[in-house]
Amino acid sequence: MSLAKVWLRLSLRDRLMVGILLPVLAVIAVNTAALYEQALRAADTAYDRTLLATAKSIGDQLETQVVGGEMTLRSELLYSALEPFEADNRSRLYYRVDGFQGEMVSGFEDLKPWRGSLPQKGPYAALVDFYDDEYQGSRVRVAVLLQPVVWQGGQGMATVQVAETLELRQTLARSLLMGTLWRQAALVLLIAGVVVWVVHRATLPVRTLSQSLRSRAEGDLTPLDGALAPREIEPLVAATNHLMSRLRDLLETQKRFVRDTSHQLRTPLAVLKAQVQSARRGDLDPMLALAEINQTVDRATTLANQMLALAKVEQLRQQGDAPLLDWADITRDVALDLSALIAEGELDFELNNRQAAPIQSHEWALRELTRNLLHNAIKHCPSGGRLSVTLVADQRHAALTIADSGPGLPPEQRARLFQPFAAGSSRSGSGLGLAICHDIVLSLGGQIELNNREVQGRIQGLDAVVRLPLAKT
Repeated sequence: MSLAKVWLRLSLRDRLMVGILLPVLAVIAVNTAALYEQALRAADTAYDRTLLATAKSIGDQLETQVVGGEMTLRSELLYSALEPFEADNRSRLYYRVDGFQGEMVSGFEDLKPWRGSLPQKGPYAALVDFYDDEYQGSRVRVAVLLQPVVWQGGQGMATVQVAETLELRQTLARSLLMGTLWRQAALVLLIAGVVVWVVHRATLPVRTLSQSLRSRAEGDLTPLDGALAPREIEPLVAATNHLMSRLRDLLETQKRFVRDTSHQLRTPLAVLKAQVQSARRGDLDPMLALAEINQTVDRATTLANQMLALAKVEQLRQQGDAPLLDWADITRDVALDLSALIAEGELDFELNNRQAAPIQSHEWALRELTRNLLHNAIKHCPSGGRLSVTLVADQRHAALTIADSGPGLPPEQRARLFQPFAAGSSRSGSGLGLAICHDIVLSLGGQIELNNREVQGRIQGLDAVVRLPLAKT
């Protein structure tokens, strides 16, 4: 499993703890490495003084003698004389003394002679150089002292090298490091404890909200109480409440749909059953009984289709991402589809929709809206009456006006016609057509009105006006 997947599987509390503690541990690791280097340098500084003292002690014991007419250097230092300079039995000292011409005078022959140069500005007044080397397979610290030797009538420069193994220095450095690491470990534990406590307290509102959701009864979609929620999760609480509100509306719509469907379909089904029983008993002529049954089936089919259309409006509202359509094209197509009904009623029909009206909507919604309104107008127009469809648009809205020459609507019916199953009369249908139109218009952010058209106080017809916002192009 990749680190990214592992990170995504962590809880918010674990992410916070990892995000805080990992940088702290990384800083402590880097600080530990730097501290160890500093401890080693401090140990070198401390023990370099001992090496310098040893070299000076060896230099102070050097003697001169004449051999073959030349002044030479002599050293009779015993190794036992170095024991006082050994701190303990964990480190060893080695030395080498070279004469005036670079010849070895005494000491360990396999200790490599110094070939370096003195630092321009050293920490000591003596002519001394320190460096790290390897001797007999072990790392050593070497001090080189250039010791002036004076005799009567002349002087020379002897080279004294003293090497010490690093066990004691490393032990001191580790001791200093461990002493500091204990304090840093205590600091890490303190930081971890504080982080755990702070993260626990900081995520408590989240866990409280989660527990509140888990303990809710089935179907409980009341809003979450975000009064105690931190500001960082207030948008999450608001979004959750918005989602619950949408789910609550959707469930209410479904419940209402099931309730209304069961109520409205019960009547035609009961009528259909009575008609079938009557036909089986022979109460009616078979052809007349079949005609009545056919009418009942047609009404039930229309009712079922309209209720499905009403449910589909809510479904399209939830989908979003509607395409861009020209309402003018849809209006012409719907008028052409209903041309047979217009011709059957011998209506004086006029269509004015030469102006494009781009609307962002699903095609079914615009077509169903236009078809229902035009179909109602055709149904209520008297034979030979006048019917006009006008579509106009400005910079922001498009307005469709369907004007018929029917009897209009009384005020009390106009107020409730947009409610489901609120037909104007018993012969007007199920009363779902205008409810479908109303829901479609609201889902598109528009307005719908039914206005009586009056001339000198007399109703001359009804104007169905729909205004929809134009799509931004």
